Amino acid sequence: MNRSRGPSLGGDQVEGRHAVRELLLAGTRRTREVVLAGDLDDAPILGDIIDLADENKVPVRELARSKFESMARTGASQGVIATAAPLQPTELTDLAGNGAGSDQPFLLLLDGITDPQNLGAILRTAECAGVTGVVLPRHRAAHITPSVTKAAAGAIEHLRMALVGGLPSAMQTLRANRVWTVGLDSSGDQSIHELAVADEPIALVLGAEGPGLSRLVRQRCDALASIPLQGALGSLNVSAAAAVACFEILSRRSQRQSEQRGRGPSGQPVV
Repeated sequence: MNRSRGPSLGGDQVEGRHAVRELLLAGTRRTREVVLAGDLDDAPILGDIIDLADENKVPVRELARSKFESMARTGASQGVIATAAPLQPTELTDLAGNGAGSDQPFLLLLDGITDPQNLGAILRTAECAGVTGVVLPRHRAAHITPSVTKAAAGAIEHLRMALVGGLPSAMQTLRANRVWTVGLDSSGDQSIHELAVADEPIALVLGAEGPGLSRLVRQRCDALASIPLQGALGSLNVSAAAAVACFEILSRRSQRQSEQRGRGPSGQPVV
């Protein structure tokens, strides 16, 4: 896996039981230490964390609750913190060039999403939906803070992420690599459920709640797609919208793969 040598994405402090266990299980970066609050009740996942730390020769120490809380950066650490090597970004061109077939690019571009809970929830959805890479702008956007790691529940250990100076130029790079960019926007002239390029190399572009897609990013999209809503409210939370869109793309890709498996080398149906 090629990594860029620029600024890191963050992620050096991981909080929450599932996030720390996934950090140790994945083994994609060095874990320096696991810290436990001293007053925790027994739980199977805590035993897993201690055993995994032992296997990986990661020191484990306990702190009194008051000292532990002074170390925590979130209000929901569940009594478990790990410190680790920061996440290093992947080059955008690597995300754009996965090849053909089931491994073709399925990317998310996040435009100005600053809320860490939303970012963490989107990353968790992305990993579960088979997204092959996430693109984050370097400025005016949340990166991988402890709150994000907690909300992502370990997804950051399995997702490739690029850090770019600006999304508009990144979209030009993707276009040069034959990746469609589709903005998710309430004004889109087609439904996400009818998107013609869903099973091709694609990058979904999501904007922040409230402002949505920025003007230049919207203009640079190859297409705009909307999520049909039936209720009185006019919009979804961005993480909920990401879930609807990502799993629609996954469904369409799975359907295409099933159709391809049902045909022989000549393209004729297998009887």
